[in-house]
Amino acid sequence: MQVSILCGGKSSRMQSEKGLVLYQNKPFIEHVITAVLPISSNIQLITNTKDYDYLNYKIVKDIVLDKGPMGGIYSALANSDSELNLILSCDIPLISTEILRELIEKHYANFDVTVFEDEDEEQMHPLIGIYSKTILPVLKKAIDDNDLKMMHFLTKVKTQRIPIKNDKSQFFKNINTLAELNELNSNFIQN
Repeated sequence: MQVSILCGGKSSRMQSEKGLVLYQNKPFIEHVITAVLPISSNIQLITNTKDYDYLNYKIVKDIVLDKGPMGGIYSALANSDSELNLILSCDIPLISTEILRELIEKHYANFDVTVFEDEDEEQMHPLIGIYSKTILPVLKKAIDDNDLKMMHFLTKVKTQRIPIKNDKSQFFKNINTLAELNELNSNFIQN
């Protein structure tokens, strides 16, 4: 299985490259890779910067620039030899191998995309998902139409939703702001 980690660009809310923000003295991206490695070492990083070159994984640049996560997923799938692809964002430092294995085990082949959904908050997590390479034409059309909302895109393909139990929801949290980072670090110190 091909694993693609969307490293994005400089986050205006975080004021730095999100994947390189430190948690427990280690960049977010390294936490994500640690969770992935027991499942697959076939990892590619989707980024337009050289900031991640130190990791010695395949670097894939965006095929179409400035299209957000949709552009990243498109670039990931276009550069994958695998039918099924695990797509992850770089800003989920609490993600675990156990959660990723659950995603893979519960994925049904008749779905194009499998993602987790927090039922209480009615929130899907599209950047922790399995994506079939067959959706490339649908992705391309959405990008061409500048229809870049992930939630809208997921209504256009056969999407399987795996419900998240309350006790696991913190593992899916993406860290977007300095305030969220400070909260994450203070919770780590308390534990």
